[in-house]
Amino acid sequence: VQLQASGGGLVQAGGSLRLSCAASGRTFSSYGMGWFRQAPGKEREFVAAINWSGTSTYYADSVKGRFTISRDNAKNTVYLQMNSLKPDDTAVYSCAALQSRGIGTRSYEYFYWGQGTLVTVSS
Repeated sequence: VQLQASGGGLVQAGGSLRLSCAASGRTFSSYGMGWFRQAPGKEREFVAAINWSGTSTYYADSVKGRFTISRDNAKNTVYLQMNSLKPDDTAVYSCAALQSRGIGTRSYEYFYWGQGTLVTVSS
């Protein structure tokens, strides 16, 4: 599975962005998917995850109520809708595919990683 994230950019605080992660391969629907982020000088952190069917999601407390993860298996794509953005959300956001159909919150659970997309939130 190859993953390509897109949709990052510069946005003012309070604004919105939607990230997309396009996957290659016919087995996309077999994997749980997740979004992680890494801010400058900080460790990578979990943001959100979704199971293979899209019926189960999980969020980091820092983004709960503001971000929404979703997927379209027909398009081999997972999305991250980010609303009410804050300067603390500034980071490189990466998507990843889990080695199972469920939910994962730890980066070591993810087998495939895409290149990240930069999100910058100005105050």
